[in-house]
Amino acid sequence: MKRRTFINSTAMAGAALGVSPNLFGGEAKPMGHTFNLKYAPHLGMFKNKAGDDPIDQLNFMADQGFKAYEDNGMKKRTVALQEKMASTMAKRGMDMGVFVAHEIYWKEPNLASGDKDLREEFLSHIKESVEVAKRVNAKWMTVVPGHVDLRQNMGYQTAHVVESLKRASDILEPHGLVMVLEPLNFRNHPGLFLSESPQAYEICKAVDSPSCKILFDIYHQQIQEGNLIPNIEACWDEIGYFQIGDNPGRKEPTTGEINYKNVFKFIYDKGYKDILGMEHGNSIEGSKGEQAVIDAYKASDDFL
Repeated sequence: MKRRTFINSTAMAGAALGVSPNLFGGEAKPMGHTFNLKYAPHLGMFKNKAGDDPIDQLNFMADQGFKAYEDNGMKKRTVALQEKMASTMAKRGMDMGVFVAHEIYWKEPNLASGDKDLREEFLSHIKESVEVAKRVNAKWMTVVPGHVDLRQNMGYQTAHVVESLKRASDILEPHGLVMVLEPLNFRNHPGLFLSESPQAYEICKAVDSPSCKILFDIYHQQIQEGNLIPNIEACWDEIGYFQIGDNPGRKEPTTGEINYKNVFKFIYDKGYKDILGMEHGNSIEGSKGEQAVIDAYKASDDFL
């Protein structure tokens, strides 16, 4: 047998056995699972299996076959850690998902109020987030417009929010960055301005920018409005990002009432190639629970 034929045949055999085809030294590692969609875990989800170090956790995620990562708190991490995490993701072929772009006003109005100082504060946070996005190779950042203003008609509030988002889009567009607006459910987050996918769709149409899209959080929208697949279909051209969590409990798929295998298949069949953030807890504590999360995604992703 020719040497090249031997090497190729051995490499293919190694791949079939689930090991890296490194024949001349080095440790052979199991190959990660191949998912149909790009699911993104977060820090702490696998800390019992991977340890506390963020880099070790990223490498563990990659070893399991996850091709993306999201981090709501990335903006608050040190520059050195941001750069190290970005380098690790690049080496492991992982994409960066969302991080929170600004201070969220959970109890009082900011963008809905039309207050110029609060608008400028928000825009300054967006400018800061541009630099973070560049540093960690992110495309998307989460925006929550804050609490309703009970002293103003909803029409006026919507106009104020749209104007702020137009100004933010002017900042983001030159960099190819996208803020994704997240409607949140009334039960976990009462009193917020943005709660439903049709409302987010209307706002994105009014802003009319490629830098302003919807973050469709499946957990929140199951509580708020249900009818998941038809609402995803209706909003499709304005959805930029998905997040995941089963209901009740906000844990991994298969633990609640949502048929995630069908939802994932629908999203896949629509041609979605971007990230689905795993923004939920683990239903079982410890290493056993972390394996249950991995197994749940393998099962829910098995739709072809």
